[in-house]
This record gives sequence, C-alpha cells and structure tokens, in this order.
Amino acid sequence: MKVFEIDALAEKEWKASKKLCKSSTPNNKLGNSALSSCKAQGYRSRETGKSQKMGNKRVKLGGKRIRSQDYGGPVSPTRTG
Repeated sequence: MKVFEIDALAEKEWKASKKLCKSSTPNNKLGNSALSSCKAQGYRSRETGKSQKMGNKRVKLGGKRIRSQDYGGPVSPTRTG
C-alpha cells in the first residue's frame, strides 16, 4: 500500500481500544494518537492546567477523566490542548 492510498477519513475516525486505554502501559509508552484518543474517550486522565465552563461552574480538567463532546461528554475537543 502506498501513502497516497490511505483513506484520510478512516485514519481520522480511528480510536484506541478500551483494552489499550485501560492497560497499565504508562502514558509515555503509548503513541500520541492513542493517548489523545484514550483521553477523549475518558479512559485516561488529562494532564493540563486548562479549565472549561460546565454548566455555570468553571472546572479544571487536570487529573480528571472526562470525555470530550465527540464521545458524549462536556469537554470541547478544540480547547483542551
């Protein structure tokens, strides 16, 4: 398979498996794409100093396992860094 034959849509829709995300593999041993997918699905905690408004309260995201809007959660995927 050549590089130009890869379907961009299929690559964008890829998500890490629940088994991989829940494993004891440390974050620094996972690939960046898999780690961000795990965080977006709410299986791994976020490591950021940012906060977002959820309802009427501002909530810090660091250390919490919160899903992104793509997976039914309240966190905006474009503002989490």
